[in-house]
Amino acid sequence: MDEWTRLERIADYQFGAGASEALFGDTSDLTVTRSKSGRPRQIHAPDGRLVSLGLDGRFTLGLAGGRRLKTALDAPSGRVYVGDESDPFVRDGRNAFAKFVTEVDTSIRSDDEVLVVRADDTLLGVGRAELPAAAMADLASGVAVSVRDGAGE
Repeated sequence: MDEWTRLERIADYQFGAGASEALFGDTSDLTVTRSKSGRPRQIHAPDGRLVSLGLDGRFTLGLAGGRRLKTALDAPSGRVYVGDESDPFVRDGRNAFAKFVTEVDTSIRSDDEVLVVRADDTLLGVGRAELPAAAMADLASGVAVSVRDGAGE
């Protein structure tokens, strides 16, 4: 199996069917940075970092990858919705707290890569879920998503 096929399978397994096409599409304009041993480390597109491949074999999303993935996944898949009061903080790269979560994809588990969005599905940031979906909806305190990249603007 060639390297791109393996990376595409990881994306489809981790984010759902069709994610690899959304993330990687035409691979001719993508750049792969590698570790000293030759293992793929990050995949970049002209618009920014799409994903990084962790030592655990899972991807972590970059903001450019989050934008691409959002177009491929039907709402609410992979999304954590937060209220307007969280908007400026998450855009700035700060964590999303459980008390501000208004809706969440029920299949999200702790340590999943997620998209943090507003009610109108505007991407605010990408990060790692710190809580499973049920806890995000029920808890009134604690970090729901550890935001890695905020959308800025």
